[in-house]
Amino acid sequence: MTATPVLVLLDHAADGTLRPPVRELLTLARELAGDAGVQGVWAGDEDVAAAVPALAAQGVTTVHRLATDTDVHLSAVLADGLEAALAASGAALVLLVSSFENKEAAARLAVRTGAGVVTDVDGLEVQAGRVVAHKTVLAGTWTTRCAVSAPTAVVTVKANSVVAQDAAAPSSPQVVDLPVEVRASSTRVRLVERTELAGSGRPDLGSAHVVVVGGRGTEGDFSAVEELADVLGGAVGATRVATDEGWIGHDAQIGQTGVTVSPRLYVGAGVSGAVHHRGGMQASGTIVAVNSDPDAPIFEIADFGVVGDLFAVLPQAAAELRRLQG
Repeated sequence: MTATPVLVLLDHAADGTLRPPVRELLTLARELAGDAGVQGVWAGDEDVAAAVPALAAQGVTTVHRLATDTDVHLSAVLADGLEAALAASGAALVLLVSSFENKEAAARLAVRTGAGVVTDVDGLEVQAGRVVAHKTVLAGTWTTRCAVSAPTAVVTVKANSVVAQDAAAPSSPQVVDLPVEVRASSTRVRLVERTELAGSGRPDLGSAHVVVVGGRGTEGDFSAVEELADVLGGAVGATRVATDEGWIGHDAQIGQTGVTVSPRLYVGAGVSGAVHHRGGMQASGTIVAVNSDPDAPIFEIADFGVVGDLFAVLPQAAAELRRLQG
């Protein structure tokens, strides 16, 4: 990899503010790009003006705003836009937040450009001119290093993998409209309807720094789990059995067939620690387990374990945290 800019997809909310993991990507991009600088890609009709102060603080030099009448929520159309931004920026590395939608767009982009793609990365460096990605595999039991041999690398990075920091000196981002030529094949799928979920007031599960998870042990009562999550300012997650029973929506499911999380703090309440769940959370920074079964598999990977009734332990923890918070 030669000294070229690093391109970052700027995921944002409906009000135009950057999603928290994007600041982490921009911090990582600055470290890798050096003097070549960091450029962003803005996809969507939302006003970029609300994000400019944050982009300036992160040292972004140029924002390529995709100009197209086609819905960029379609992964194929987004891949067309990223391809155009690659050509306009001269970048050799594209970074995206690791989400279902972004991983699909990354795969399409890699196929079209001949780039090497690595997903769910938790560390990135450049060695001997090659992008080397660090990621955990096989339910979090192995840590691997993947070197990209292609001239261009497309990488999706898991949230909470980098501590976000502002640049030493702010920049003055230039917003440039980038016309996108959408392939005919990209519009073969039509988005009929898009419904925004009602906000819970809690952080997004995939990017939250703290996640409190309920399993079979809740027996359908998530009140203690939600209370502790709110005190900690965290998100609420669940195991597959809890979602299959209809106790909580499937969008809260963590595991190999659900959302993969890597929070700084994971609290599992009534979670047994089945392998398919561990595959989605084992990369967490600190793991706390609360379970009445002392032989529950989750205690094998927990940093702290409490053998006890979650309906007694969690409310006590929440009350003590409130006391400490004053």
